[in-house]
Amino acid sequence: MSTKTIITIGRQYGSGGKEIGIRLSKELGIPFYDKELLKRAAQQSGLCEKVFESFDEKPRSLLYSIAMDPYAFSFAGGMEGDSLEQRVYLATFDTIRRLADQGPCVIIGRCADYALQEYPNHLSLFIHAPMDKRIERVAKRLGTTPEKARTAIIKTDKRRASYYEYYSSRKWGDVGSYDFCLDSSYLGTGGTVELIRAILQEIEHPHPSTTEADPEE
Repeated sequence: MSTKTIITIGRQYGSGGKEIGIRLSKELGIPFYDKELLKRAAQQSGLCEKVFESFDEKPRSLLYSIAMDPYAFSFAGGMEGDSLEQRVYLATFDTIRRLADQGPCVIIGRCADYALQEYPNHLSLFIHAPMDKRIERVAKRLGTTPEKARTAIIKTDKRRASYYEYYSSRKWGDVGSYDFCLDSSYLGTGGTVELIRAILQEIEHPHPSTTEADPEE
């Protein structure tokens, strides 16, 4: 199956959203962008890649960032116009749109759904799962205790939500912010990928019955 659609994926930590995105890109034969996006944004903007890693889905005050990581700031070209945070975000935003202009792809996080909201061939997804399932997954992957896994999940989700809501003015994880919100625990990684492929198939090649109005409405 080929696709003409650009897919953006927001995800709770430990929900398997990244793995789903990787598998989806492989099965569809389209590019997958996660950390590679930051590298491209750094190259196109002229800012140090370390700066993008420092701010990656982490909205913070400029002074706090300088205090915590003065090395990164020294490579960013100083304060000219917009704050360092804003420059990084705008460069990331621009890179997301450039990648989307090149054709179908899968992009993880970083307000990509917001950046591409006006693109007609765009499908925005949010992958979530119950806390106990995520704790089990994270604890196994990191080789840590359930308690530490839970702490990591809460911290990461809070950071991602803060970043998303600050830059998009939307609610992170809310059904109204995305085309589809999917619980990966119901069908597992493989099943969720198949469900997304079915959604894509219906979007790009709608069945006649789905376009007919319900006579009772």
